[in-house]
Amino acid sequence: MLTDKDIISLMQEEAYKPMSYKELEKHFGIESANEFKDFIKLLNQLEESGHIVRGGNDRYGVPERMNLVRGKLQAHAKGFGFLIPDDRDHPDVYINAHDLNTAMNGDIVFVKITARSQGGGRLEGEVVRVITRANTQIVGVFQSQETFGFVIADDKRVSRDIFIPQHAFMGAVTGQKVVVKIVNYPEGRSAAEGEVIEILGHKDDPGVDILAIVRKHQLPEAFQENVLAEADAAPDSITEEEIIGQGRRDLRSKRIVTIDGEDAKDLDDAVNVELLENGNFRLGVHIADVSYYVRESTALDIEAYNRGCSVYLTDRVIPMLPHRLSNGICSLNPRVDRLTMSCEMEFDENLKVVNHEIFTSVIKTSERMTYTNVRKLLTGEAEPEIVEKYAYLMEDFKRMEELAARLRSRRMKRGAIDFDFEESKIIVDSEGKPTDIVKRERSVAEMMIEEFMLAANETVAEHFSWMKVPFLYRVHEDPDSEKLMNFMEFVTNFGYSVKGKGNSVHPRALQALLEEIKGTPEETVLSKIMLRSMKQARYDAQSLGHFGLAAEFYSHFTSPIRRYPDLIIHRVIREVLESGGTLSDKRHEYLSSRMSDIAQQSSERERVAVDAERETEALKKAQYMLDKVGEEFEGIISSVTGFGMFVELDNTVEGLIRLSDLTDDYYNFHERQFALIGERTSKIYRIGDEIKIRVARVNMDEHTIDFELLDMKPRKEGGFSRGGGSSNRGGKPFKGAAGFKGFRGGSDKGKPEKGKGGFAAKGKGGAKAQGAGCGGERKERAGKSDKERTERVGQSGEAGAGRAEGGAARRIEAAARASRGEGGAGQGRGEGSGRAEGGVWRAEGGAGQGKSRRGKASTPWSEKRGKGGAGRGKAGGPKLGEGGSLSARLESVGAGRTESGAARGESKRGRGGIALGGEAQARGGSPAAERSTGGSDWASGVNALAKGGRRRSDDGDGSKKRRR
Repeated sequence: MLTDKDIISLMQEEAYKPMSYKELEKHFGIESANEFKDFIKLLNQLEESGHIVRGGNDRYGVPERMNLVRGKLQAHAKGFGFLIPDDRDHPDVYINAHDLNTAMNGDIVFVKITARSQGGGRLEGEVVRVITRANTQIVGVFQSQETFGFVIADDKRVSRDIFIPQHAFMGAVTGQKVVVKIVNYPEGRSAAEGEVIEILGHKDDPGVDILAIVRKHQLPEAFQENVLAEADAAPDSITEEEIIGQGRRDLRSKRIVTIDGEDAKDLDDAVNVELLENGNFRLGVHIADVSYYVRESTALDIEAYNRGCSVYLTDRVIPMLPHRLSNGICSLNPRVDRLTMSCEMEFDENLKVVNHEIFTSVIKTSERMTYTNVRKLLTGEAEPEIVEKYAYLMEDFKRMEELAARLRSRRMKRGAIDFDFEESKIIVDSEGKPTDIVKRERSVAEMMIEEFMLAANETVAEHFSWMKVPFLYRVHEDPDSEKLMNFMEFVTNFGYSVKGKGNSVHPRALQALLEEIKGTPEETVLSKIMLRSMKQARYDAQSLGHFGLAAEFYSHFTSPIRRYPDLIIHRVIREVLESGGTLSDKRHEYLSSRMSDIAQQSSERERVAVDAERETEALKKAQYMLDKVGEEFEGIISSVTGFGMFVELDNTVEGLIRLSDLTDDYYNFHERQFALIGERTSKIYRIGDEIKIRVARVNMDEHTIDFELLDMKPRKEGGFSRGGGSSNRGGKPFKGAAGFKGFRGGSDKGKPEKGKGGFAAKGKGGAKAQGAGCGGERKERAGKSDKERTERVGQSGEAGAGRAEGGAARRIEAAARASRGEGGAGQGRGEGSGRAEGGVWRAEGGAGQGKSRRGKASTPWSEKRGKGGAGRGKAGGPKLGEGGSLSARLESVGAGRTESGAARGESKRGRGGIALGGEAQARGGSPAAERSTGGSDWASGVNALAKGGRRRSDDGDGSKKRRR
């Protein structure tokens, strides 16, 4: 029987030339009418899905052989877009706004390559065909113009308003949030046309904001009647006949407990730890047997496949399965019989798994424990009544703590990467209004469960990988060599180094760097950009390993209530166990054909859930700060960019201080040091500095917050010479022999501050400036659970510096890449102020015009610094006096070239400064730099690389609960 693989394989052959359907019919020897009918149907399906292309002469071929690239369009708010190719090795393709044709953000399209930059770097193209429409409906604010109307889309990547004819208003009035069905897609100068199909309410009404996000991402809410009917048919309890008939192992006599958040209701995992006579530990991980109740091809199964996972928004939960199952018969409630899938592992003294078993079971949990109570019991902080109530479990908890600590230590030694970011919880009232933002604690109890879930996930993955049965794996491939090399170069600016080259870097080297930067001001930015340099974790039918966890085998086994891949894994395990360890050839072939599709669907639905959760968090944080405009707070500079600096408050809210709001001086952005430096005062703002701010503005449409510095004085007109020797408070010329710290401008005598890590100091050098003003460590907020976070390492990490949708670190990375000239613009030399053109600076004046003043030295200072380049060795050039520009002064003390170049000649387009007195405006120069847009929450934190553990979830009242 002819298959799609046969057709595609033929067309991919080197010798293949495009054939018509008649030639293909002859080639495959199709004779009967039924075979011909199936052949034409298959050919049409492949064409519609974009796997093959029919040319103008009705001849068929594969896209890559016809100068076409298939992929997903990622549009930008400014109108242009990028193609993210299906082929992961193919570079992204820039698409001008005029070449999008009818395509919109998220569409699957064919793009024809029309231009290539020298060296084959940047590609440009045009959309020639839309394969699949991602946008059939748009959510936005309606505006009536009497005889017609417009809808301004909430998604800013839909850059043009949707035209609504008068007959399609459906009663909508100005200011209401509506859902619009697209009738005609945009073409040329014509906007898209739509009709209102749902009115959500006025944009300021309570609850409409979250509902709009739900509709925007097309998240399903209510279950269909047939799905609910199947859920209602599930029993309320388990009978002995069921247990005996299925041959389940009876574990009801063991002390097994669940440990979750206080608000959790879907308890899908339980654990116990025993000390064996031989001194080994036996860990039991028992997971709710959801697959027993959700059978293949039922309405419940189809609905769970379409949803992919549960979505946990700030004030509501959109579950994968009806509550009848997730909170009822599948939830491992205390002291009741529940059917489970168990994985028991025996660890020897070296923490090696010497024996394991995976089997169906029945358990009866002894207690429903909370993270808080377990933490208090283990730290001795528990109240007397709690100590008395759980006294019989104390030995078990101590064994769990010991085993988890040793498992974690072993995991760190093998090189697992552990991003330890702070996370927050948004508290909302009954109307969905945020009332508080509190930090979460990652206590010993959370880490215990995290380690146990990781161990079970690895054991199950390895077991079934060796059995060669169709399976789903959670994979995290090695980082892209170019992105990793860029990161390794970036960390040298801070005086650090990473051992290895490109893809040969072991995750252990990256974890060693995380341990080295622990507690330093630069910890956050380095951690984030490390995260960005990695690929996106995803599901796959092949076991490709997990780089972030340094694990050869990894799967998701522990959360079948909220993740469809876990449910599929349980179904395969059950089938293998019931068939005596093997599968029939027919069943093996069927499951193999389905796994790739399930993996892709699950990965895509997870991406949608992450985007919705992040957008909700940004919305609620902005809403929380809305009534705090004018209030003052203390914060830490979390990142510095060419257009300002981001400041994070203690409650994890992050806001931007725009360059245009720094009115006491003219500031230049030094991308190698990630600092803003005042030209007149030499005042420095850098990552990790503690500053006091005032909330200036909150933009609820963009979900962004603007801060302003306290006591900001206006600039003095004509009060200083650009590029001349600046005076400090003592009135003496600027000096900076001790490196980066010497630029602070705070010394009464104009002398540099002493301290380690300066550019001219011995040792590591770099911009690691330790000492006054570095302000402690800055943590990232995640809003997700610890186990979830590490695994999400790549959720936003796949696209590189350009593909980002937000995050301070992403904006830093885009600016850094652009400043290095990677966006396509040349790297000239010069100094002074500049305008951002697509993220690439153009030097436009000041001291950089004409020839730079270099003092009296005839030899460039960079050549007289001895060895070490930037930050290494001692400075050897002349001391700077009254003359010399800021760029030259920086170079003289070992700061290396600033973004203005080496200041060695005519002012040219290159790494210039920042536009005077205003925010740098991107004007279409480097598309790569322009792609970094949006909010600031782009990464989830530790052991997000695993996401094999649990997550906190909302339960409708704004509280969050743990889910796994």
